[in-house]
Amino acid sequence: VYSLCVCVFVHLLVLISGTDALSNLFFFFSRDILQLGGSAVDGAVASLLCTSIINPQSMGIGGGSIFTIREQSGRVRVINARETVPKAFKTDLLAMCPTTIQPMEGAHWIGVPGEIRGYELAHKLYGRLPWASLFEPTIKMARQGVPIPYVLSRFLQLLSKEKPESPLRQLFQNKEGELLKEGDIVRFEKLADTLEIIAEQGANALYIGDIGKSLVSDIQSAGGTISLEDLKSFKASELGAWEVALGEYEMHFPPPPAGGSTLSFILNTMLGFNLKSASLERDEKVLTFQRYVETCKFANGLKKFMKDPNFASQTVGFHFADKVRAKISPDHTYDASYYNVTPYLDSHGTTHVSVLAEDGMAVSVTSTINHIFGSRIFSPKTGILLNNELADFCGKTDQIHAGEQPPSSMSPVILYSPSQKHTVVIGASGGSMITTGVALTLMNFLWFGKSLQDSIDAPVVFVDSKNVLNFEPSFDKIVLESLNKTGHKVKVPQMFYNVVNAVSKENNCIEAVSDSRKHGKAAGY
Repeated sequence: VYSLCVCVFVHLLVLISGTDALSNLFFFFSRDILQLGGSAVDGAVASLLCTSIINPQSMGIGGGSIFTIREQSGRVRVINARETVPKAFKTDLLAMCPTTIQPMEGAHWIGVPGEIRGYELAHKLYGRLPWASLFEPTIKMARQGVPIPYVLSRFLQLLSKEKPESPLRQLFQNKEGELLKEGDIVRFEKLADTLEIIAEQGANALYIGDIGKSLVSDIQSAGGTISLEDLKSFKASELGAWEVALGEYEMHFPPPPAGGSTLSFILNTMLGFNLKSASLERDEKVLTFQRYVETCKFANGLKKFMKDPNFASQTVGFHFADKVRAKISPDHTYDASYYNVTPYLDSHGTTHVSVLAEDGMAVSVTSTINHIFGSRIFSPKTGILLNNELADFCGKTDQIHAGEQPPSSMSPVILYSPSQKHTVVIGASGGSMITTGVALTLMNFLWFGKSLQDSIDAPVVFVDSKNVLNFEPSFDKIVLESLNKTGHKVKVPQMFYNVVNAVSKENNCIEAVSDSRKHGKAAGY
């Protein structure tokens, strides 16, 4: 437990191994932005901008984000800047959905980017420092160049099959045409130009100005349909957070199409099993995880209902946890029809930032370009890497509409217990694994008596879209083998994308933890 007045952290904070000067500059983006008088939103926006060049395979201004913000008064608001379907989308797009996990490349998967409009609205409502000041450190860093961090270096191998003339490959290769390695310097010069213009002129430079025209030109040259009209019509929205009771806590989360409703369903179902620290002992541990994975299978069956409420013909209530709980067997599992699961594709990627400021304001924000390197369409004129967000419709709907936001697993949440005066700011990256990561962390922390560090470090089991149990390699082998004997399909993948970070403040005691799975650390003062 750290005695901090303020905690700000990003799960990618120290991905740059062996580069102290660069790490110190990154700390400026988060911790020091608050010390300069910035708000929690200022700190979050500055951190996200930095992450776009430290972790460009997962997020950037060519994507979208969702903020959950708790004001000093206790009111919680959501800013939704999730991407949207362009007006002239391919009418046969859903017929192009693959049936197995694979890179979904190409300009036809690009959603209208909302990231900068989200920053603009958040800053307008809650910012304190000048808009341009949030961009300056990242612009400087992008021009000077940054060493390729460990995690990015692992993913660069995915670009080995790109043609040498591919703009994205050219960004990450040396003069000899070889892909960069960990520690090599990469410069984002064109993106620095773009960020500098946005810093000076505001978000309109991207959505109605020359940057937007250049971006649309590159997208259309790559075969996409996004128009300047699509950019002009994009609006980030501000709305109230949804709230559910979770024992002594109030949990606040974004409404659909975000994934907070799925997370709420999982936690409320598990809450009814009266979990406690003894639930992880001996045979009780097997029973607890049997109940958990069965709950996740029912949650998978609900994901097709997580649609943009502006276009959904029906909504799903999450008050039926009692009914579902009664259908969970202590020693048996069933086929997909029992859980009402229809095939869909899992996704990876995303980034999450959690911020707690000295004045009590808290920000939980998740940002993404969807799959690793998004659509793999890189705009040479602007330096922007575009999302492939429309892939999230695959397997979850029969039709899409212009202006619709795709369903998402993003779950930036904030919990508060009035009786304990306890605030928890939490979220995760990892695409489909987000709800698993956050749910298990909160179960460990709130019910099983673990510290926040141990809760985040604990091995994870993820129930994928085919209801297969994916166990992290260090997971309890007794539980794994017992669930396998029960009839579950299990596997142990070597790469795990689940990454959680959280800040906990109880009275005057603050604990901040960033997931070591991506070498993260917390920063505060």
